[in-house]
Amino acid sequence: MTDRSNELDAWDRDHFFHPSTHMAGHARGETPNRIVTGAEGVYIVDREGRRSLDAFGGLYCVNVGYGRTEIADAIAAQAHSLAYYHAYAGHGSEPSIRLSKMIIDRAPAGMSRVYYGLSGSDANETNIKLIWYYNNVLGRPEKKKIISRHRGYHGSGVMTGSLTGLPGFHRAFDLPRAPVLHTMAPYYFRRDDLSMSEEAFSDLCAASLEKTILEEGPETVAAFIGEPVLGTGGIVPPPAGYWDKIQAVLARYDILLVVDEVITGFGRLGTMFGSEFYGLRPDLMTIAKGLTSAYAPLSGVVVSDKVWKVLEDGSDAMGPIGHGWTYSAHPICTAAGIANLDLIDRMGLVENAADVGAYLRRALTAAVGDHPIVGDIRGEGMLAAVEFVADRETRRFFDPALKVGPRIAAALAARGVLGRGMPEGDILGFAPPLCLTREEADIVAAATKGAVETVAAEL
Repeated sequence: MTDRSNELDAWDRDHFFHPSTHMAGHARGETPNRIVTGAEGVYIVDREGRRSLDAFGGLYCVNVGYGRTEIADAIAAQAHSLAYYHAYAGHGSEPSIRLSKMIIDRAPAGMSRVYYGLSGSDANETNIKLIWYYNNVLGRPEKKKIISRHRGYHGSGVMTGSLTGLPGFHRAFDLPRAPVLHTMAPYYFRRDDLSMSEEAFSDLCAASLEKTILEEGPETVAAFIGEPVLGTGGIVPPPAGYWDKIQAVLARYDILLVVDEVITGFGRLGTMFGSEFYGLRPDLMTIAKGLTSAYAPLSGVVVSDKVWKVLEDGSDAMGPIGHGWTYSAHPICTAAGIANLDLIDRMGLVENAADVGAYLRRALTAAVGDHPIVGDIRGEGMLAAVEFVADRETRRFFDPALKVGPRIAAALAARGVLGRGMPEGDILGFAPPLCLTREEADIVAAATKGAVETVAAEL
């Protein structure tokens, strides 16, 4: 390495607090660091000149791919004309207004307004406050509990971390906090009864949710939040009939549905939103990641007509709503969003996600579907996962201490392809940019085969 590279490496370990990183190990130099210097299409390049196919799209977020000058130019133009002004008390900017119209035009039927933040976590914090505000306006101060799902992911804040249903996000943080509850995950591969059909498992999930509602008291339960496809919890599509059955339970007890579209929004499932794919009717919808393809930080809460009417009544009764972020509807970020959505349409990325995403799963199945340690290959659109087991017949899982998933992810990276070792299981996840080609999907599948064979031989 050059002196400059050595200096950056030292500063990285001495001064940079990385998220989701073994802090002590990194500070001591025991874990690798990678300083990324450039990217184009589906590839990233680091300071050593190593080029890797990013089959996880950053963190599910670079939907249009890297190096799109159209978005960079839009950001620069907006920075020169109006870098910032706040959105409080009726102020706005042209890009924030235009982007709001573009989102509502693409959203499921019955959606009304967009409230902006910077991350999916803060958007779900906004959702929580709106749910409580909504029920206070309606004179139901006791209706405040929110039900999430085990293995769901909804953020890393205090309350959004509580909504998240993964123990690694709770341990040592005194989470989860009331009034958040959790119900069973729609994880068909991990069902207890292997003879159970998908429809029967969906019935079980709905019955478990209803049991929780009745035990808590329907008059106390305000909302249910779920990702159309479980993301960080394992990239798990729901079993057949799941969402219809869940929505029927919610309707029965007047419980709001919050659809967390942070991962599935803006084309990833081969539809503009996951709600469209699964026939969901959200009362509130969380958006982020694909909204700007991560070229600038931006999130949003899309509010339904039903909820918006109650919010208006609240303002008439109580005055301006006491909720706001300094950078809500930041002009540079919303300008990036406009350029990003234009690119998604112009490049036909929604359609490509459906086509190449299905091709990728077929390629993965052909490459490793018969391997003795591969238990499941699943996904929808441009989302896929491979789950590893010690025994396929009995579906016996590996001892977590073996770290099979992380080892396979590392072996994959050594072959120039980046997937993600998912938490709480030996699972290799894929969420490539929506511009992935079939030829690039073949590269991912071939590298996955090599990685699986290498680690299996070690085991």
